Amino acid sequence: MTTTPPAPSAATGAAVKAADRAHVFHSWSAQGLIDPLPVAGAEGSYFWDYDGNRYLDFSSQLVNTNIGHQHPKVVAAVQEQAAKLCTIAPGFAVDVRSEAARLIAERTPGDLDKIFFTNGGAEAVENAVRMARLHTGRPKVLSAYRSYHGATAAAINLTGDPRRWPSDTASAGVVHFWGPFLYRSPFHAENEAQECERALAHLEQTIAFEGPQSIAAIVLETIPGTAGIMVPPPGYLAGVREICDRHGIVFVLDEVMAGFGRTGHWFAADHFGVTPDLLTFAKGVNSGYVPLGGVAISAEIAATFETRPYPGGLTYSGHPLACASAVATIHAMAEERIVENAAEIGETVIGPALRAMAERHPSVGEVRGLGAFWALDLVRDKETREPLVPYNASGADNAPMAEFAAACKRGGLWPFVNMNRTHVVPACTITAAEAEKGLALLDTALDTADAHTA
Repeated sequence: MTTTPPAPSAATGAAVKAADRAHVFHSWSAQGLIDPLPVAGAEGSYFWDYDGNRYLDFSSQLVNTNIGHQHPKVVAAVQEQAAKLCTIAPGFAVDVRSEAARLIAERTPGDLDKIFFTNGGAEAVENAVRMARLHTGRPKVLSAYRSYHGATAAAINLTGDPRRWPSDTASAGVVHFWGPFLYRSPFHAENEAQECERALAHLEQTIAFEGPQSIAAIVLETIPGTAGIMVPPPGYLAGVREICDRHGIVFVLDEVMAGFGRTGHWFAADHFGVTPDLLTFAKGVNSGYVPLGGVAISAEIAATFETRPYPGGLTYSGHPLACASAVATIHAMAEERIVENAAEIGETVIGPALRAMAERHPSVGEVRGLGAFWALDLVRDKETREPLVPYNASGADNAPMAEFAAACKRGGLWPFVNMNRTHVVPACTITAAEAEKGLALLDTALDTADAHTA
C-alpha cells in the first residue's frame, strides 16, 4: 500500500485542532497545557501533519505499531471482516476469534493454550490478577517499582511509576519491591551476577515478611518498557519462577509492550527460557489497528474454571474486527519475517549506533535494549550517573528533556521520551536505511542534551 499524503492544508489542520481542543479530553494531561499535533496520515515508519511535515516514528506511537502504519494486509483483513460480520457477542463461537486464539497460543511459551480476550493491556492485567486471586484464594499481589501495567483500578496500583500516585488508595492488596537494574542498582551490586542474586534475595525477603500464604501473584514486565527498557540479568526470571513454584504463587508476565516481535522474539520470555502461569498481551498483537488485548492462560489455571464460572467478561471480548486484524498481523509477521527483522536491525544497526553515540555524547550514560526496543539513559554526569532531569520532573525542571524532544521533532524524528530517557522503539518493520536516518537525527538532537551536562 502506498498512501499519498494530502496536499498540505494549514486551514484543515487548524480546524482539526480546534475541534480537538473544543471536545476531546486527553489522557495523562492538564487539558489547558497541551498542544496536540493534528495528524493527516501515516504509512510504514512515518506519519505526517497537515503542514506537510513528515516524521520518522521512533516511538511506534505508544510502542504498539510493531508492523508499522497502514499495513495493507491488515487493512484489507479488517475491511473483509467488516463486510462479513462486524460484531457478535463473546458467548458465540466465531471462526476469526478461534483462529486468533490459536495463532497466539501457538506462539506463547509452554502450555499457555487458552486465550481470554480483552480490549487492551490494562484490562488484560486486571483479569490476570483476578484469575490469580481466584485460583489461589489469596489476596496480595507483588509488583516492581519502575513498572507500568495500565491505568485501570488494579493495574494502576500495580504500576510502579508516579502515574500511580494520584489513584493509589493503599488498599488494593499490592506490595511493591525492587527489581534488578544494575545501572541504578538499589543493591549496590557491581555486576549482573550480584544484581541478580541480591534482587532475588530481596524478593524472597519481601515475600517472607508479607507472608507467602497471602500472596496470589507476582506480576512483572518481562522487560520493563516505559520505565526504562531494563533487560533483566541472566537467571533473574528463572529465579522468580522458582520462588513462585516453591510458594504456590502465580507468576504473571506482562508482555503488553515487549511481546509480538518487539525484542526480536515473538515474546520477550523466549530470551530467558521462562514460562509464566499467565501472560498478558496487547499492542503488538495487531499493532493497535483495532483495540485488542488478552491473557494467555496455563492449563492448571484454566482448569480452575472448568466447572466454576469465571466471574469476568467484556462486551467486546474477542471482537471480530480486532481478531481479524490480529490474524492478519500474525500471518504478516511470519510471512515477512518481521520478528527476525527486529532482531537483525537491533543487533546490526540500532545497538551499534547507540553504543557509538554513548562514546561521543557526554549526556548518554547507558545504552540498553534488544531488537527494536532500546533506551538511552541521559545524565548530567557520566561518573555520578546523575539523571539529566530529576525523577518525575515537570516544568522548568524538565527543560533539558523538553529541549531534546523539540530538537528531534524539528529534524523530522518523533521520539519516545520519558523522564531522563529517550527510547528507540521504531516499527519492527523498519528498514536499515530508515533506522540509520533516524539514528543520525537522534545523534544530532543529543547535542542539546549535551549542553546540560557537567
